Amino acid sequence: MIFKEPEKTFSKTWVVCLCAIFCCILWGSAFPCVKIGYKLFEIDTSSPASLILFAGTRFSLAGVFVIAFGSISKRKFLVPKAENLWRVGIVALFQTALQYTFFYIGLANCTGVKSSVLNGLGVFFTIIAACFLFRTEKFNLIKLLGCVLGFGGVILINIGKDFSFDFKFLGEGFIILSGLSSAMAAGFVKIFAKREDTTAICGWQFLSGGLLLVVIGLAAGGRITHIDVGAAFMLLYLAFLSACAFTLQSFLLRYNPVSKVAVFKSTNPLFGAVFSAAILGESEQLLSWFTLLALVLVCLGIFIINKFGEKRPQTKKTE
Repeated sequence: MIFKEPEKTFSKTWVVCLCAIFCCILWGSAFPCVKIGYKLFEIDTSSPASLILFAGTRFSLAGVFVIAFGSISKRKFLVPKAENLWRVGIVALFQTALQYTFFYIGLANCTGVKSSVLNGLGVFFTIIAACFLFRTEKFNLIKLLGCVLGFGGVILINIGKDFSFDFKFLGEGFIILSGLSSAMAAGFVKIFAKREDTTAICGWQFLSGGLLLVVIGLAAGGRITHIDVGAAFMLLYLAFLSACAFTLQSFLLRYNPVSKVAVFKSTNPLFGAVFSAAILGESEQLLSWFTLLALVLVCLGIFIINKFGEKRPQTKKTE
C-alpha cells in the first residue's frame, strides 16, 4: 500500500512526475467541460451569480467525495482538529472561493484555449510565492531559467502566429487572478500540511469554500433551472476531477518542494488547449509551429527544475 510510507512514495521523482502530469490532464479537461456544463445546465453566462452558484455546487460535491474517501481509508470520520479550522478556512478562501469565482467568470468571457494558456501563469506565481512570500524554499538561477522557459511557452501560445492581443479584465484578467489565488493556496497547503492531515484540509476546504460560493450565488440571485442526465454526469465528473487532482497534489506538496510540483502546471495550458480544441473546436491556436515550440520550452523548463532546481545535500564519505 502506497499510503503506509507516503513520504518515501510521494518524494520519488518518477511518482511526482506521473502524479503531477495526471493531475494536469484532469485539470486540462476541466476547461472545455466547464463550458459544456454551462450549456447543459442552461446557465446564463452573463450572470456572475449563476456562475458562482454552479462553481459552488461542483466544489461542495468535490468536498463530499474527498471527505468520504478519507473517512473510508482511515476507517473513521475525517474531520480537522479544532485548532486547525482557521487554517482550513484560509485554504478554502484562496483555493476554492476566490480561485473559482475568478475562474468561472473569466472562463465565461474567454475561449477555452486562451483560458488554459493564461491559467498557466499560476506556475510562475506559485514558485515566486514559495520563494519570496512563504520562504519555504530558495530561489536560484536554475529555477529562474525553468520559469522563463515555461513562461515563454505560455506567451508563445498566447500571442499566436498573427501576434494579436485581446485583453478583457472580466475575461483574461480574471483567469490571471485565478492563477494568483491558486499560487497562494499552494503555499498555504505546504505550510499547513505539517499540522493537519492533508486529505482533511483538501476535503473540508472544498466543502466549506463550495458552500460559501453557493450561499453567495443564491443571495445574489443566481439560478440553476435545468438539469438532466447529461448535466448530472458532467457535474459528477467535474467534482471527481477536482477531488482527485487536488488531493493528489496536496500529497505531492507535503513531501516535495513547491517548485518541483508547481512546475508541472506548465503543462496545464497544453492539455487545456488540446482538450478545448478537440472538444470545443477551438483548434486555431494549436495548428502552428508556435505550439510545437511552446511544448519544447515547457517540457525543457520542467526537466531543468526537476533535475537541477534543488540542491541536494552531499553525503560525506566515511574513511
